[in-house]
Amino acid sequence: MTSTSITISKTTLSILKNFASMNSNILVKPGNVIKTITPSKSGMAEAVIEETFDVEFGIWDLNKFLGLVSLFNNPQFEFGEKSVSITGSNGSVVKYNYSEPRLLTYPQKTVNMPSMSVTTQIPDGLFNELHRISSVLQLPDLSFISDGSNIYAHLSDMKDPTSNSYKVQLEGDSNGAEFSLNFKIENIRLLPGDYEVTFSKNIAGQFENQNINLRYWFAMEPDSYYTE
Repeated sequence: MTSTSITISKTTLSILKNFASMNSNILVKPGNVIKTITPSKSGMAEAVIEETFDVEFGIWDLNKFLGLVSLFNNPQFEFGEKSVSITGSNGSVVKYNYSEPRLLTYPQKTVNMPSMSVTTQIPDGLFNELHRISSVLQLPDLSFISDGSNIYAHLSDMKDPTSNSYKVQLEGDSNGAEFSLNFKIENIRLLPGDYEVTFSKNIAGQFENQNINLRYWFAMEPDSYYTE
């Protein structure tokens, strides 16, 4: 099989770096869609990228691979059957061997979200703010809540009723429903950008990036509830 040299865009490298924060390994299938899933299977992400890969390849340590790539200036990638050759602008070449797919954790099914019940928006920067406040106040739980009118993002420690908390109003209409859709904020790792967020009652949330073709799905905590 003849392989073709390609470049990988900064956007795709940023997506891969984000995916590495969810799962340290990845299996890339032929085509222009890359996916990952957390080891616990509670979170999944999918992106349609600029590049098209001709072969399937697995990377065991994605952070190490990306660290290697960062050492090159405008590298060229040649994906073979068992390894990728990375060529620098000065002609230097690194051969990086693939991992066996059986050793990797990767999505084996397509996400089919149940009917959506709630839609809201998270503007660029707000999620980073939520992460910072969560870290400073030691609040592990992120809930999307409503009393039947407004929708809020709410940080708390749900195991400690006396804990501090933080709340910010979001766009969207609860359609009269009362709910608390709960997540562990440490599990939600989004690439920066504007997001449309949709929830399927007390099952899962879909976070769709409005700037690039990138979506995430995260399972809710069992104590979530939704009452119409």
